[in-house]
Amino acid sequence: MKKAIILLAFLTAGIGALHAQAPKFITTKGKEIIGTEGKPFLIRGTNLGNWLVPEGYMFGFKSVNSQRLINQAFEELIGPEETKLFWKKFQDGYITRADIQFIKASGANSIRIPFNYKLFTTETYMGMNNPNRGFELLDRVIGWCKQAKLYVMLDMHCAPGGQTGDNIDDGVGYPFLFTSAASRAQTADIWKRIANHYKNETIILGYDLLNEPIAHYFKVDELNPHLEPTYKQITAAVRTVDKNHLIFLGGAQWDSNFKPFGKPFDSKLVYTFHKYWTDATKQVVQEYIDFRDKYNVPIYVGETGENTDEWVRDFRIVCEQNNIGWHYWPYKKLDNTRGFMSFNVPDGYKEIVDYTEKPRANFDEIRKAAPADRAKIKQALYVFLENCKFANCTPQRGYVEALGLKVPVK
Repeated sequence: MKKAIILLAFLTAGIGALHAQAPKFITTKGKEIIGTEGKPFLIRGTNLGNWLVPEGYMFGFKSVNSQRLINQAFEELIGPEETKLFWKKFQDGYITRADIQFIKASGANSIRIPFNYKLFTTETYMGMNNPNRGFELLDRVIGWCKQAKLYVMLDMHCAPGGQTGDNIDDGVGYPFLFTSAASRAQTADIWKRIANHYKNETIILGYDLLNEPIAHYFKVDELNPHLEPTYKQITAAVRTVDKNHLIFLGGAQWDSNFKPFGKPFDSKLVYTFHKYWTDATKQVVQEYIDFRDKYNVPIYVGETGENTDEWVRDFRIVCEQNNIGWHYWPYKKLDNTRGFMSFNVPDGYKEIVDYTEKPRANFDEIRKAAPADRAKIKQALYVFLENCKFANCTPQRGYVEALGLKVPVK
């Protein structure tokens, strides 16, 4: 009997030790996001925009405004092989360990990483068709974030079929995701793969399933009813392999409209909105606060900013006074004071910008638009790659301090 009691005590202690060592994930409780220490966690950080989802305006372009169109212009200018090499160097140099350490040292506690679903398929994207390229890139930066203790949110900025219908989803101009069962199934499958890969990674804050779905240009009354069922389908797939991480649901019409949402269908949902170029007042966010109060769920602003330092400060204060976490946009951008980091425009770069604005609808127009000196174009793009590296970027003190953060010594 005595041996049995000792054995039981040993087993109980062992089970208790295993429980104590179980990984701790950020979770939710009512209206709060709860950190691993059991206290409320207010998201404060930035978006790594342009890195895995290049956008035209981040390159100083206008009409050429998505990765697909940028890639086409570059291939016309310097050829497919040089373009492929450019994107490889861009992915490896635009965000590095030094960038992550800088963000952490500023006082931010997290980042949001936009990505294109094609990084997890055999579709050619940014010069590659490796279905594991997404994991290779994300594993690297997540490793740096884990060392720095900087939380990571993964954001599918570009979904199969296109979820927005504009340049930001790098699609074909319509949110076909919501009319295609095959695209929705592929989206759910990719998220399941991602969730399975990161299911035990505690530095992952959660998954932002779809960025800015259903632009306002379309018949939103027909498309909006498909949004929540799509989220349910993706969430169900994620939960078959990962019951730990938060799931972030963005509203319709650029993450602004929560009306398509009903009662929360998962215990770890956070509802996210984006807000640009509005008044920096509580009235602007009141409808989201009302939603939070109605359903007793957390809310957060996944993108905002790209404004004056004064506006950045005022809106940040409004959010924090109302217990709304934030990821301001963007971290880094060419020739920009409205972000954490800026880098210089290369000599000769204007010729590239000018080329993207010329008519190029057929081969005759492409020939007429072609630069006289392609070597000069290539040189400008390689200087771009050097300028965007952390060592050559300039912190924007006014912007960072408007966020209540500090500019670390480089």
